[in-house]
Amino acid sequence: MQYHMLDMEHFPRRAHFSYFSTMANPYVGVTVEVDITDFLARCHEKGYPFFLSFVHAVGQAANDVPQLRQRIIDGGIAEFDSCDTSHSVMCADGTYAYCRLDCRGSLEEFLPEAKRLHEQARLSPTLDDGEDGVGLLFLSSLPWISYTALVQPTPTPADSNPRITWGKYFTRDGRTLLPVTLLANHALVDGMHMAAFYEALSAHLGE
Repeated sequence: MQYHMLDMEHFPRRAHFSYFSTMANPYVGVTVEVDITDFLARCHEKGYPFFLSFVHAVGQAANDVPQLRQRIIDGGIAEFDSCDTSHSVMCADGTYAYCRLDCRGSLEEFLPEAKRLHEQARLSPTLDDGEDGVGLLFLSSLPWISYTALVQPTPTPADSNPRITWGKYFTRDGRTLLPVTLLANHALVDGMHMAAFYEALSAHLGE
């Protein structure tokens, strides 16, 4: 994954970056109920797996927001050209492994390779994200529960990988909704950037 370093001297959020970078817990998170009614219907109609199809939409939406492609490297800000996803895969013994995917391209192009790599991760589990894991988007799912808030584990010192999680979808007033949580480093991401992610996700789900 290729990246370039931003010019910190002219970076408009330089003061905010410095402020939040000093915090032990610099993360900001929000959970939004996303309407997946039409998206779910199309998955059923075409026989597409819901989970991997949603991974594709989330990966594309996150890549649409430059701030979610930014990472803190050596005290500066690197902006990646694109970011792969790394999602959790449930294994037969109840543990989980990580599966890395490239979400660029169409869903039809994405699904065959995604299915292969997902199954490979399930059969040969690993928690290794590789040497360039700093550029990944961390995805996970709690398909057993519909939640309204989520607290996620984060490392010390803080990292700058966005974490996107979703739960069990449910029906309200004839619409199917899915709780989707975005957690990001506030040194890089503000509320308007988080809102941009959810707007982009709704757009990709509607395509």
